[in-house]
Amino acid sequence: MQYKNRRCPLITNLIEYFASNFTFILGYTWDHIKLVGLAIIIAIVIGVPLGIYCSVNRFAASTILQIASIMMTIPSLALFGIMIPVLSLINEGIGTLPAVIALVLYSQLPIIRNTYTAISNVDPDIRDAANGIGLTTFQRLYKVELPNAMPLIMAGIRTATVLNIGVGAIATLIGAGGLGGIIYQGILRTNNTMILAGAIAVAILALIADLFLRLIENLFTPKGVKK
Repeated sequence: MQYKNRRCPLITNLIEYFASNFTFILGYTWDHIKLVGLAIIIAIVIGVPLGIYCSVNRFAASTILQIASIMMTIPSLALFGIMIPVLSLINEGIGTLPAVIALVLYSQLPIIRNTYTAISNVDPDIRDAANGIGLTTFQRLYKVELPNAMPLIMAGIRTATVLNIGVGAIATLIGAGGLGGIIYQGILRTNNTMILAGAIAVAILALIADLFLRLIENLFTPKGVKK
């Protein structure tokens, strides 16, 4: 029996779609990067200080982590839907603002929890040594605790980033743009090639973002902390 080499039609269609719509996909990808990037920056500015605060106030830690956990349980589409009537009061019911707010809320749990855990688990002997040489609380945090906690903090940021890249695809339903637009158009047209192309683009972006953040983690983690 002779077997003929046949390329899978779906793979052929995908290759052709990416080749003929590269600029189109690149534009959607850039919109997705801007959306998720802005949300992650804001989430870090909020989440890392909250995580540090939780490490020195265990009572507050329980409350803050519970609230962040509740936010994670709300379905993404429902959260986007909640943003519409609330932000419509300032004429921002759809678009980038509600999407960014929702993504920031989704980012809080991994960032706060990892920061809190990382700071709390810094070796007490290291803290004692820092106090022994006369460092202030802020100096100890900046020069000792944060560098030692960096790998775990960055793990939380990576988790939040990858999560937001996936959730951000749904933000196209409220006019925020991004790679979800390709998937949504594919659904409307019953075009499996477009749906799969959008999903693949989201997955590739998530992998690249995770790799990029790993490089940043490696750059800012002291050599003595690296394993």
